[in-house]
Amino acid sequence: MKTGNLALAAGIAILLSACTFGVPIDSRPSSGEYVGSLPKISKSKSGNPSSYVVMGKRYYVLGNAVGFRQRGIASWYGSKFHGRKTSSGEIYNMNAMTAAHKTLPIPVYVRVKNLQNGRSVDVRVNDRGPFIEGRIIDLSFAAAKKLGITLTGTAQVEISVLGAGKSPAERVIRAIPLADKVEQDVPLFIQMGSFGKEINAINLMSELREANELAVAVSELRTANGSFFRVRVGPLYDIDEANSVIRRLKNKGFSSARIVVAE
Repeated sequence: MKTGNLALAAGIAILLSACTFGVPIDSRPSSGEYVGSLPKISKSKSGNPSSYVVMGKRYYVLGNAVGFRQRGIASWYGSKFHGRKTSSGEIYNMNAMTAAHKTLPIPVYVRVKNLQNGRSVDVRVNDRGPFIEGRIIDLSFAAAKKLGITLTGTAQVEISVLGAGKSPAERVIRAIPLADKVEQDVPLFIQMGSFGKEINAINLMSELREANELAVAVSELRTANGSFFRVRVGPLYDIDEANSVIRRLKNKGFSSARIVVAE
């Protein structure tokens, strides 16, 4: 869904996903992990600016991924973006083991572990995204299937860069602090909307409470572009519960519900 031309990044971000192309799914063990040495790769000429802006937020691409680890929410995308260009200029193949990340250098191999069922898969990052708050990686359909998240849509995962060794201090980048049980340390919320005017946020909160969603509140986020008033349901401490709440909200007509991580 992405393109090598980062001038299109803002438009791509509206789709809020990422896309991939790479090693065929039948080229590795059934576990989805590489054995032995990784395929040799060289830094892509596309998709690696020092920084780029999507939806008003600037992202800084890492020059070195040594020791990179991260925990957060993974999502996936499929046929809608199959055949489109990625940020690296490659074509997205939903059946390839690839992924998108906002700041890792392109390409790089990472191991993705589903913290809910223990499954792991190795993917090649060749795209940018996902540009949804709280999500750290977008997986191809094939990778998501191996991790067991095609039905739920999202899962809490840990990602770690392969083949780059470790820095002396093993740099750890955290979307959610690393711990035995992520959901017990950092709560999840369901964001229903974000508004420039507080009254609009209050009106939505009132609608939710009338729909018997009582655990809802408005919080103010101050930025360089002004204040935004976010309407959120929560906190929740388990992604399965969060997905259940989203389904309930959408059944009530609140189609904009999405999972975010507490700042």
